[in-house]
Amino acid sequence: MSVDGVRQEGRRLLRLAAVVVAVGVGAGLVGIGVDLALQALEHLAFGYSRGSLLDGATQAPPWRRLAALVSAGMVGAVGWWALRTWARRVVSVEDAAKGTPMPWFTTVANAALQVVIVGLGASIGREAAPRELGALLAEKVSRAAGLSAREVRILVACGAGAGLAAVYNVPFGGALFAVEVLLAEVSFAVLLPAFATSAIAATVARLVVPTDPMYALPPVELTPTLVGWSFAAGPLIGLGAAGFTWLTRYASGTRPRGRSILWTMPLLFAAVGAVAMVLPEVVGNGKAAAQTAFSAMAPLALVGILLVAKTGTTLATIRAGAAGGTLTPSVAVGAMLGIVLGSVVNAFAPGTSVAAFAFVGAAAFLASTMRAPMTGLILASEFTGMSPEMLVPAMLATAGALAVVYFLERTRLSDIA
Repeated sequence: MSVDGVRQEGRRLLRLAAVVVAVGVGAGLVGIGVDLALQALEHLAFGYSRGSLLDGATQAPPWRRLAALVSAGMVGAVGWWALRTWARRVVSVEDAAKGTPMPWFTTVANAALQVVIVGLGASIGREAAPRELGALLAEKVSRAAGLSAREVRILVACGAGAGLAAVYNVPFGGALFAVEVLLAEVSFAVLLPAFATSAIAATVARLVVPTDPMYALPPVELTPTLVGWSFAAGPLIGLGAAGFTWLTRYASGTRPRGRSILWTMPLLFAAVGAVAMVLPEVVGNGKAAAQTAFSAMAPLALVGILLVAKTGTTLATIRAGAAGGTLTPSVAVGAMLGIVLGSVVNAFAPGTSVAAFAFVGAAAFLASTMRAPMTGLILASEFTGMSPEMLVPAMLATAGALAVVYFLERTRLSDIA
């Protein structure tokens, strides 16, 4: 390569590095903004000043939980009706990572509505908003810097992963999300910016976002019973994950169109609020329900009821027309399913911590709903701060769960053909 060529390549790499840093810092600031907004809305909605959302929702009077959900339904209904009627179409992160430009106003407004309804207690994940904002930021900065089309696509995926990393303090999980889920490519061109942006974003967000694991678990140990159970329970968890995925897709496909959202969303959110009057654990993105499961202190009957209730309220929220993610709801549902299945084993061979069943169930369920084994396992580990040895049963359960999911998908495709 000539001297001029070397200089040109050096300038290109410096420009690319500058964009990577800018995307990481920007995604970190997005994570801070989303976290602060959610905290403010949760404290306002449920009237508490200290403690977790679970504490605040539990201490709030039942009428306040209902009022918060009704308010979320009204705000979301008017907001999404107006957005979907007059604004440009929302471009998903998956489409943006394939090269489709993301409109500024639509993306920001869509993310803002998600933050508002989740802060007011809507039963849906909060992770879609920071992913969308991180991807939007990455796309605009990359294009402005004159990067190639492939580099723009890579940075968009990295921005989405960095947004996830920032809001949940999961740098490795955020990077893997970009690599495994959005790009489906393992190469230096993908891994280096993915790791860098997520690491920078998580570091910036640590100024505000809590650095402790999201869920507190009691001490757990790896037991032979847990390993055997994981091997047997994996396919059952896979069936549950496949059913949950099908139901969420059905709910999304049948959501209201046009003006019908103006009454459908408030009504369905009021129904969710009615459930929250009795079961405050269903409010929010799933963290409250998951923490109840991971604490290993809730009675089995309550866990079973919450498993059905959280699944139902999440599906109702999606069916109402709300935009959002299913990552944290999947963690909650998977943890509770793990406890229910693990209770069968503990009835005959006691000695395994309930929290261990919850972790394995959450990891396998999340990996199956995301169709991303590495991302699901690492996210579950970062969420809980679980020791590496617990990845052994989680990997066994994930393998069995994904085998069932893959078989069901292949069977469905064969029937269609």
